Amino acid sequence: MPLSTRMHGADKRSKSRLGTLEKQWVISPPDSRCEQLARKLSVSPLLAQLLINRGITDAQTGGVFLRPKLSQLIDPQQLPGIDAAVSRLKQAIKNKEKITIYGDYDVDGITGVAILWQILRLLDADVDYYIPHRIDEGYGLNADAVRSLAESGTKLLITVDCGITAVGSAELAEQLSLELIITDHHQPESGLPKAAAIVHPSLEKSYPNQDSSGSMVAFKLGWAIANEFKAGAKLEPKLREFMLNATSLAAMGTIADVVDLRGENRILTSYGLNTLPHCKLSGIQALIESAGLADKQLDSFHIGFRLAPMLNAAGRMGHARLAVELLTSDSPVRSMQIAEYLKEQNSKRQQCERKVFKQACEMIMEYGLNHPDNKSIVLADENWHGGVIGIVASRIVEKFCRPTILINAETAEDGVAQGSGRSIPGFCLLSAIKACSKHLVRYGGHKMAAGIKIEPQKIGEFAADFETYTRQNLNEDDLIAKLHIDALACLSDFTRETVSELKMLGPFGQGNPEPIFATKGVRLASAPRKVGSGGEHLQLTITDNATAVRCIGFRFGKLEKKILEHDFFNVAYQPQINNYNGSSNVEFIISDIQFE
Repeated sequence: MPLSTRMHGADKRSKSRLGTLEKQWVISPPDSRCEQLARKLSVSPLLAQLLINRGITDAQTGGVFLRPKLSQLIDPQQLPGIDAAVSRLKQAIKNKEKITIYGDYDVDGITGVAILWQILRLLDADVDYYIPHRIDEGYGLNADAVRSLAESGTKLLITVDCGITAVGSAELAEQLSLELIITDHHQPESGLPKAAAIVHPSLEKSYPNQDSSGSMVAFKLGWAIANEFKAGAKLEPKLREFMLNATSLAAMGTIADVVDLRGENRILTSYGLNTLPHCKLSGIQALIESAGLADKQLDSFHIGFRLAPMLNAAGRMGHARLAVELLTSDSPVRSMQIAEYLKEQNSKRQQCERKVFKQACEMIMEYGLNHPDNKSIVLADENWHGGVIGIVASRIVEKFCRPTILINAETAEDGVAQGSGRSIPGFCLLSAIKACSKHLVRYGGHKMAAGIKIEPQKIGEFAADFETYTRQNLNEDDLIAKLHIDALACLSDFTRETVSELKMLGPFGQGNPEPIFATKGVRLASAPRKVGSGGEHLQLTITDNATAVRCIGFRFGKLEKKILEHDFFNVAYQPQINNYNGSSNVEFIISDIQFE
């Protein structure tokens, strides 16, 4: 039966039309330093403005940003805790101790496990991997798994993308004579778990990359242990070749985990993306081919919306161990079998996601949770698949601009339900959940995403306290959807050369979003046309009386009539080069349209 965790005291307010929130444009002002920076970097003033918007104001930093090199990666020995981890790993390899790598079930954890497992295999270690079941076991290092692994003969357990808050499980491991190496990037709590080594970027505030992903941390540990076995100045060929291939794995994990894509993360993802189409790992090639991306220049969009969802589908709809098998397989035939299966699973995941999203939106409207007085959304249903509630929570945040937690209220054998939450910019979801933690069995995560475990009878009390916390810590402006625009521009600014130059800013992601521009007072150069199934998209050509540009507005079909009613309007867009039938033209992807 569906459960509304907010039925307490919530009157059924007017069911306003489901629709995209009107966005407030936040336009970056022009900067007087653009011309000088553009001359020093030999780029257009427009690109210089984008760099300044991203906090890059000097030519040296700008040069590194625009032309990243693998040699600019931070030396792995600087990563806090890595020396102790390498020392313990060398001992385990030498003594043939059984090592198990315990990784999270998302892409960041999966790719990190694949990196460490393969580098240790190349070093002749006795190594296996373990991925917890998303539904049955949940996030993090759990006690049952620790017992099982100890009984199976594991002597050294390495966590990937988890473990930093697993104080109880670490104590159990010590009691069972199971040594721990923890590698993680999530926020530590006041007390750290007992371990032979903890490799974590934030253990030393001086470490330059505090925003390392879990796969980046695993990559650095793999690099450091490989360095211990090199005979001369360079790694032996097989280790060197794998570490270069591993940049593609780490790039996928870094992009999928939505960490800041500046600094070292940008260097790694830039190199990893460039090498991804040529990666010699058979699982990567099978994944790319199955996704229909063979022979394409891959970017962060392809990772975030095509490849990563396929890998994630293994854990969301079944067991993520299969995804690790894909990324570590040396059989092209087996790799393709797994990749095709993951493609099917991802399709099922999409269908399930659409169903849950529709139900959640209907519940939000029915119980008035979109009303301005409400600052949060917490919903539960016994029939929601636990593997998709996190994705749906993200879509709810995008649609209603409120911190959101969705709960699969169907309990496991221990009588506990699980939930997944997503936040809005500027609001720390983990702090909010921690403030309400007296109602929870367990929780974890970071500012923008977190998971909880809760007894179903306590969901209502948790939701009430969560709403109270958000009301005290959010203001009305926080709940207004914002569109950040890099610059006001003339249509004529976007020549083919300039638009091509803008690609130097990629890969795009958190901290380095794909640039959005705006032009005010444009008009139609020809009648707009609805396209796509059901006419949900809109094709139009705009002009500012000097230049005309073709545009495509995905899901803007409903604005056709309104555009025709206005002589002039404002448009926000992302420019791109459209190559079709041998011709190359500038085209805009519409981000938003405003009417005066």
